[in-house]
Amino acid sequence: MTGRVEMTPDSVPRFAPHVKFRFDKARDCWVVLAPERLLLPDEIAVEVLKCCDGATTIAAIIADLAGRYDAPAAEIGGDVTGLLQDLADKGFLAA
Repeated sequence: MTGRVEMTPDSVPRFAPHVKFRFDKARDCWVVLAPERLLLPDEIAVEVLKCCDGATTIAAIIADLAGRYDAPAAEIGGDVTGLLQDLADKGFLAA
């Protein structure tokens, strides 16, 4: 049995091997696909998930998003980390 994946600022999130993140032309939206599961993330979640490349830390993702959207990193950091932690808890992300 494995322990919980803890998402910290130094974590480098990536999609779990069985998970696909892609644009679905039929639905005209981004989807997260896993065996017998489908997520339809909202626009904000899509922007966060596009940064989960397996090479970028959560701290760098937050800094990038804060710069792109002129938002305080301290303010959006908790939301970004919370989203990624929730997806990790559900098995969609690894770190």
